[in-house]
Amino acid sequence: MHLLPIAALLTSTFFMMAGAGLMGILLPVRGSIEGWSSYEIGAFGTSYALAFTFGCVVIPRMVKSAGHVRTFSSLSALLAISILFCGLMVDSTAWIVFRALSGFALAGSYMVIESWLNERVTNETRGTIFSVYMIVTMAAMMGGQYAMPLTNPGLPVPFMLCAIFFALAVIPTALSRAQSPAPIATVKIDVLMLFRNSPVAAVGIVLAGILSAGWGNMAPVFGQQTGMTTTDIATLTVSAMFGGAIFQIPLGRISDKTDRRYVMTVAGIIGVGAAITGVYLAGAQPFALFCIAFVLGGIIYPAYSLAVAHANDYAADADFVKVSSGLLILYGIGTMIGPIYTAFLMDVGGPGGLFQAMGSAMAIYAAYAFYRTFRRIAIPAEERADFQTIPFARVQTPASFSLDPRAEASLEAEAEEVDAEDTGREAA
Repeated sequence: MHLLPIAALLTSTFFMMAGAGLMGILLPVRGSIEGWSSYEIGAFGTSYALAFTFGCVVIPRMVKSAGHVRTFSSLSALLAISILFCGLMVDSTAWIVFRALSGFALAGSYMVIESWLNERVTNETRGTIFSVYMIVTMAAMMGGQYAMPLTNPGLPVPFMLCAIFFALAVIPTALSRAQSPAPIATVKIDVLMLFRNSPVAAVGIVLAGILSAGWGNMAPVFGQQTGMTTTDIATLTVSAMFGGAIFQIPLGRISDKTDRRYVMTVAGIIGVGAAITGVYLAGAQPFALFCIAFVLGGIIYPAYSLAVAHANDYAADADFVKVSSGLLILYGIGTMIGPIYTAFLMDVGGPGGLFQAMGSAMAIYAAYAFYRTFRRIAIPAEERADFQTIPFARVQTPASFSLDPRAEASLEAEAEEVDAEDTGREAA
């Protein structure tokens, strides 16, 4: 019964994520078919990340002036327009602009849905709804990626299909009778405070962004360059996401019982081993690469969750949303670097450069986490907050953290602060 009031929002989320999943794999593959360089394709990912991060900052102001329904409908239309323009104007420079438009629009769309969901939850249902939201986002993204093998990426059809997904996302929300939520709250970001709070988390988050964006944008290019079929390419990317979903919980539970920096170190070392294997097996049979992708994904995506958990171990409960949202901005910086860095290594070393990029970033992730164990005493296990699985970071906005069960204390503190300000104004 808890899910009935948010069924329309979850349906919109599913279609939105399916379109995003299809777009994320379609553009790199089509770019490779057109013979564009790794740098040009990497620029798609960088422009997307830049616009997505910018959208997280400015979209709350748009929602405040236009309202949730109008903003969401407008941004969904912009998404459909951007992908249709990609199908109409097959030019690498134009696609950099169109991909940026989609990044901005997706950031806003996610924020509207997440803030709306947050209005529908209570402290008793927050955990359940957060888990369902996480499952819907992952299932839709994987499903969207598997929609590409049903079409020919060299034709306009998949671009049209992607636009249809974005258009379908508007209908449930536009017809919903649920009351629009309050304006999206803006979060003040203090990067120096984040670094002082947890240097390993700040550095780890940037590296997690490099890993996620580097893999997400360039793995389809790797598949195309090594002669994989579209089904194989979709399976390669989904294998990594599946590995991330599987390994998040065990890695998180282990990190609850021991110093999270040791877990980050070991995870990074395992990732380096998988990446080295990938370099030598870059031209191997697809099944071997699927296995490598599964292991890599089991490190790439939990790397973000582990860093966030470590940061929150040293932050007050009331600062959860502020700290996590700030880290997400740092993650955005990493996602701007990742595609270009990976493209550079693939341009120099061929398709195997994908695994060189993953391995080098994971090596730094592990080395810095281990170095920090000598610089700061670990917080006692009983004082750590329980690890919570987190949706894939590239589809998160600061509004995502309001849904997290750990946000309860932070939201209560924010409400008390607002009440105190209102009381002060009335007294004046």
